[in-house]
Amino acid sequence: MTETNAVATAGAGSGGDADVLLQVENLVKYFPVSSRGLFQEKLYVHAVEGVSLSVRRGQTFGIVGETGSGKSTLARCVARLYDITSGRVIFDGQDITKLSQRRMRPLRREIQMIFQDPIGSLNPRRRVGSIIGDPFAIHGTASGAERKRRVQELMERVGLNPEHYNRFPAEFSGGQRQRIGVARALAFQPKLIICDEPVSALDVSIQAQVINLLADLQSEFGLTYIFIAHDLSVVRHVSNTVGVMYLGKLTEVAPSEELFTVPRHPYTGALLSAVPVPDPDQSDERQQIILVGDVPSPILPPSGCRFHPRCPKAAPVCVSTDPPLEPRLGDGPQHTAACHLPMAAGENLGDFHPSIDETERIIETPSILLDGDEDGGVPGATSVGGSLSQSGEGSQS
Repeated sequence: MTETNAVATAGAGSGGDADVLLQVENLVKYFPVSSRGLFQEKLYVHAVEGVSLSVRRGQTFGIVGETGSGKSTLARCVARLYDITSGRVIFDGQDITKLSQRRMRPLRREIQMIFQDPIGSLNPRRRVGSIIGDPFAIHGTASGAERKRRVQELMERVGLNPEHYNRFPAEFSGGQRQRIGVARALAFQPKLIICDEPVSALDVSIQAQVINLLADLQSEFGLTYIFIAHDLSVVRHVSNTVGVMYLGKLTEVAPSEELFTVPRHPYTGALLSAVPVPDPDQSDERQQIILVGDVPSPILPPSGCRFHPRCPKAAPVCVSTDPPLEPRLGDGPQHTAACHLPMAAGENLGDFHPSIDETERIIETPSILLDGDEDGGVPGATSVGGSLSQSGEGSQS
């Protein structure tokens, strides 16, 4: 949408760069699950594990990854819809990690979300004017005729007919319902809007309209976006910087065009190999990488690199050591990857096979304990069975 300049690094600090709107430092989010008995250990879903990133003002930070990779959980932690297990979130120079609900309330005007499901995010029993006007009512900034005027201005700005103020959400199409969500998020012209897969439930033609609307609003109001999506083509189009998540961790972060032309992490390479190519000749020449096997459980994540049970380049070091997110193969500081064996330019993943046996790919017991536990984890380790990776025809699993 704008010139590529956003930065995300594993060791980002709060720093003094006034151009950075959002700073996330080593964010961790665990969800407790049922323990195995009164005196047994507690288990946790490792939803987000040590994520750090920076987002610059007026730009778009895209986040991609498979279902269950922690994208939406990360977004909700940033918006403080979820309490954070550990780490810090610094918004506009202020640490908001532990702010109470009362102290967070004024900041809600500055951080808004657009949700994935335009039907589920709107109350079907309320009229559209009331839904879009909620921010003004909650914060007490407008009432009566003034609130109606401002709501109708918002509706017109996002491409809705202001005369439909009294209609219910069911009377609108899917694309129009998503525009209602955009209007509600735009009420106070926030500094940061988190778009959690805002176009995945829409038809392709409607997707383009909503994306163009978001781009126009960003140009007009200087908005900053975190844009979450499954469609890599959409993310490439809208993002300045893209972060790739797998099983709760960032595996690669880079400027958009650089990530799509020179991916370093094998997981990124596998994802990109499944992106449809409009040229039939190029599509026939390209070798798609099919990742075989299931994503490991986030309750018992793999040791070392979390992608090693499915990685075609897996080696013993991938099992024993968690790779840091840092520049690889001479890349600049804006392009970081968490991989011991990064991909070189032009390298084909289909030519590689793991140098470790299936029995060597283990899942360790959890080592981080919460709530003051003295003991934790599940006794013993679990093997990750199944073939890891192979090349062939088909789509990304």
